[in-house]
Amino acid sequence: MDINRVKQILSSSAEIEVQYNGVSVWIDDLKEEDATAIVHLVGGIEEQTEVDIASLKEV
Repeated sequence: MDINRVKQILSSSAEIEVQYNGVSVWIDDLKEEDATAIVHLVGGIEEQTEVDIASLKEV
């Protein structure tokens, strides 16, 4: 995924399915300068993880 698509997903009111390593996640924030995103598991605990946006996949 690229930075522009992450921005679109963050600003969208729609629920857009995104996966990280085959697991559905919510994107909470974008760190443009590092090309990373803060995510947490869908339906899981609210623990956040910082991941490379290139490893995110829109389903």
